Amino acid sequence: MAVGAGIVSIVAARVFGILELFIIGAGFLSAAGVSLAIVWLRRPRLRAGRWIHPAVLVAGDVGRVDLRIEHLGSVRSSEFTLSEDVRRPRSAFYSARLPVGPMASGGFTSTGYQLMASGRGIVRLGPLVVENRDPLGMARARTQLLDVDEVFVAPRSYLLDMPQLGQGVLGAQLLALARRLGPGDFHGLREYVDGDEPRSIHWKASARSEVLLVKEHTTEGLRRCTIVLDSGAETYHDEDGFERAVTAAASLVHSADRAGLSTRFVTAGGIDLRGPDVAANTLRMLAGIDPSTGSFGSIDHDPGEGLGLLIVISATRSSPTVRIAHSILDPTQTAVSVVTDDIARSPLDVPARTEREFVSSWQVLTGRGRLDVQAGRP
Repeated sequence: MAVGAGIVSIVAARVFGILELFIIGAGFLSAAGVSLAIVWLRRPRLRAGRWIHPAVLVAGDVGRVDLRIEHLGSVRSSEFTLSEDVRRPRSAFYSARLPVGPMASGGFTSTGYQLMASGRGIVRLGPLVVENRDPLGMARARTQLLDVDEVFVAPRSYLLDMPQLGQGVLGAQLLALARRLGPGDFHGLREYVDGDEPRSIHWKASARSEVLLVKEHTTEGLRRCTIVLDSGAETYHDEDGFERAVTAAASLVHSADRAGLSTRFVTAGGIDLRGPDVAANTLRMLAGIDPSTGSFGSIDHDPGEGLGLLIVISATRSSPTVRIAHSILDPTQTAVSVVTDDIARSPLDVPARTEREFVSSWQVLTGRGRLDVQAGRP
């Protein structure tokens, strides 16, 4: 605009012979030239680094992005502005703008901003751009310093109690299953009481004692847990139901792994996670999961040993994924259904029409009967 105004003024001065217009036009052109020269000569030569704390956020957290800037130029820089786009899932993106004062040659400075993680997903930061202007605001130079980074925002998870044999409805089911599978290792002897099986009497030890003694064996506890998430778009009534299912999956994987169980997570797309890093890998994967279309496919049988849980998370117990998951049940496993859009229709159903209902129903199932929620982290 300044250059155009200057040219128009000079042309008008030539046509009408007005010296003042010539001076005005020359002033416009000179201002534009000086502005460009200032921006070009005072352009800062920078090197930058970006650090995100923590590296993986949980939905509802507030993280921080720290930027460390080094000035590589031989002369003092002018003031400049750092800016980068922040694209959050299911939210409009915004631009973080950070003004930085003049920097001496070889100097360092740091700045940063807060990163709100309102919901799970992948937040994309950048590119980081440095912008400097001349004092008149007529010219601007933009230089990219850093490329795009991705921040994984894991779903919110709750630390749940895993079942203990004989405690609660689920614990009683597991204890009965453990007894059907037979006694464990020999533990010791104790006095006979009414109701003990006569075949458990240790006759040789009883002959050397004044009372009857019976053999006690250890009962094997829960050793493994498989969580299956139904991610079918056609299964859930709305997006909230799917989000509750994701929260339930994250909570169960996190809690089973924390309890020392051999944990496995399965969902559509051939995703089958297990091993020592199953909790961290599952939370990272759930950060970006979306409802899928098409059939779930088959599930490989779990070759693990010992008592196990098979937990299927879906909208209802009648979904195809529940039937497919139950097809891999073996005599050592107990099936539990977490339903996000239905009521409990079996003693081993866990309704999850709200997150609070899911946590309280699970605690009742395991015999705890209390609401004890803690945010879980990978």
